[in-house]
Amino acid sequence: MTSKPRYVFDTNVVVSALLFSQGKPAQALEIAQEQGELLVSEEIVRELNDVLSREKFEPYAGEADRARFLQALLQEARLVETREVIRACRDAKDDKYLEVAVSGDAQCIVSGDEDLLLLHPFRGIAILKPGDFLERLVGGEPIQFR
Repeated sequence: MTSKPRYVFDTNVVVSALLFSQGKPAQALEIAQEQGELLVSEEIVRELNDVLSREKFEPYAGEADRARFLQALLQEARLVETREVIRACRDAKDDKYLEVAVSGDAQCIVSGDEDLLLLHPFRGIAILKPGDFLERLVGGEPIQFR
């Protein structure tokens, strides 16, 4: 693995980053990519592609813009093969983020999803809202709980 800090962003935060380029999700994603490494799995990539393909986003970001955004995001991300099946989240669809974080030795999961946030910290991995993630990075606080 790399010595850069590793982060997992849930789909809703990534979509918010695209739609609201000046918001906290976009700032958090940008800083995470500058200072560390974004981790994804094939399952997360499929979900991102499915969500970003929805027509309801057309008024906010055209299909070509969404495709470019996803392509740029994935060029920077590290694809992680999960080594463990985790069943810890009350919404089983969110377990994929925990699996990637554990398998990729992530320092933090960035999410606005209460089902994930309730698990903070999970096996020493911080689970933070985008604003809290930004505050810790800017404030110089360590994110890792291990």
